[in-house]
Amino acid sequence: MTYSIQRIYQYTGQKPAIFIDRLWPRGIRKEVMTDISWMKDIAPSTELRKWFHADKTQRYAEFCQRYQLELSTPEQLKHLNDIRQLQQENGTLILLTAAKEPEHSHVPVLIQALNQL
Repeated sequence: MTYSIQRIYQYTGQKPAIFIDRLWPRGIRKEVMTDISWMKDIAPSTELRKWFHADKTQRYAEFCQRYQLELSTPEQLKHLNDIRQLQQENGTLILLTAAKEPEHSHVPVLIQALNQL
């Protein structure tokens, strides 16, 4: 399966793309991003996100484990299957995030879960 990670601030309109953060990013108008899907429910829970942001460096490993648990619920498995289906229909799927360091965020955990389906 092929997934590409891109910051939403650098998005230039390639399709297909989905935004996978829970909160809409500052400075990005929703009206400009009408060609992407926003799957905020696949992002880490608000509680987990806040906990992680309090100390990203020290908590990353545990954050990954806790997010993996969140992704194992039936509701999240449905969202994962929806993303996988979109990728299968279109080839490479762009996963958009506002994270400053996407490689040190929820995105790698999400891709790992998608690849295990």
